Amino acid sequence: MTSSNKKRGEEALNHLEREIKARDRKEKARPFGVVIASVLAILFIGGGITYFATQGGEEDIVAEEAEENDATPEEQAEITLTGQRETALESTVQCEYNESGEAANDATVPNGDDISAEGTVTVNFTTNQGEIPMELDRALAPCTVNAITDLVDQGYYNDTICHRMTTGGLAVLQCGDPTGSGSGGPGFQFANEYPTDEMDDTNVQTIYPRGSIAMANAGADTNGSQFFLNYADSTLAPNYTYFGNVTEEGLATLDGIAEKGVEGGAADGAPAEEVRIESASVA
Repeated sequence: MTSSNKKRGEEALNHLEREIKARDRKEKARPFGVVIASVLAILFIGGGITYFATQGGEEDIVAEEAEENDATPEEQAEITLTGQRETALESTVQCEYNESGEAANDATVPNGDDISAEGTVTVNFTTNQGEIPMELDRALAPCTVNAITDLVDQGYYNDTICHRMTTGGLAVLQCGDPTGSGSGGPGFQFANEYPTDEMDDTNVQTIYPRGSIAMANAGADTNGSQFFLNYADSTLAPNYTYFGNVTEEGLATLDGIAEKGVEGGAADGAPAEEVRIESASVA
């Protein structure tokens, strides 16, 4: 295992420990909700701690909260992402993609020079469950959109599964790892963009709205190829780059996937029915 993968594994484990503590604090103050689901999710993730820590860093979705926070949930601020920057970027930006780990599917590093930060691009995933068209927004996250569209053009996502689904306060379908293990990546990583780069407080509870698409990661600036689709509002810390939205057609497909639940009736795990990206294309 490379030192980079070991470090990412340790980061993922530390994130997980903080998430468990955060959930424990919330459930003590909330009389109703998803206590049982949370326990199931923690048990499921806990079963994979050793694997992630020893086999490489999983690009995970975890709500990163301050470990020491005396405020009650009612006193804590909460914001909903609008999908619009407070201040527009320049028309072009320079993107830095750093080599990291072994590349799955023979991925190559994208060009990062003079990348457009204007307009949108349509990407479509044809899955065995239906079409999932998405509008990716260069004005929000130009380096992320550039990386994802480049990987699509390389055929990186073709014939890959969406390996993870969660329910409850975190309602997502996670895709983008050709190995299907949660630890695979494209062999490069890059920095967080919106909303992280606009936030003074990265511990504030943030709602990623239904339909939003964001990057999964194993810590700050470790974005690679994995992303998650929010089929309902999801509450997280603002540490996951929001780079586009699923169309209404895509949401209908996601709703059908979500209705089938998680394998074994868990709150976190593989989808009950396999979701396979048969092909991906840029319009």
